[in-house]
Amino acid sequence: MDLFQKMAEERIKKAYQEGEFDNLPGFGKPLQLEELSGIPEDLRMAYKILKNAGYTQDETDLRKELMTVEDLLKNCEDEAEQADLQRKLNHSLVKYNQLMSKRRMKTNSAVFKNYELKIQKKLT
Repeated sequence: MDLFQKMAEERIKKAYQEGEFDNLPGFGKPLQLEELSGIPEDLRMAYKILKNAGYTQDETDLRKELMTVEDLLKNCEDEAEQADLQRKLNHSLVKYNQLMSKRRMKTNSAVFKNYELKIQKKLT
C-alpha cells in the first residue's frame, strides 16, 4: 500500500469509529444494484463506464435515427414529406432529450437542430 492509501484507510476507520457514517441516507438498507446479468462479466466494467459517459445502445440507436431523419430532411424537396420528416425528427429529439434527462444530463440539441434547419432554409 502506498502512503495515500494508508492515509485514506486510516481516515475512513477513524470516521467509522466516530460514527460519521451512521446518519447517511440508506444506512442499514440494501444497496440498489443495477441489473447487469445480461452482460458478460468481462464487459460489465466497460459497459458501466460507457453508460456513465452517456453511451448506451438506446442512445446510440436514437442518435442514428436522428442522423438518418436529418439527412432525409436535408435532401427532401416535397413539402408534405418535409413536414412528416420534421415531425419524426421532433419526436426523436423528444425521446432523446427524455433519455438524457433521466440520466440528469443536460441537452439542448432541439434548439441547435431547429436553429440549423432555419439557417438551411434561409440559405436555400
